[in-house]
Amino acid sequence: MAAAVLASFLETAVKFLFFFFLALGGIFCGKKYRDYRDSKNPGDKIQETNK
Repeated sequence: MAAAVLASFLETAVKFLFFFFLALGGIFCGKKYRDYRDSKNPGDKIQETNK
C-alpha cells in the first residue's frame, strides 16, 4: 500500500514539474516574442513628457 502512495506521489510530482517548466517556457518565449515585435515597431510606443 505504501508503494502505491509513493508511486502516485512521484507521478504527480513529475506531472507538476512538466507543466511548471512548460509554463516557464511559455513565459520566456512570450517575452522574447514581445521584445522582438516591439523592436520592429518603435513608433507605436507612447512617450511620456514631463511637464
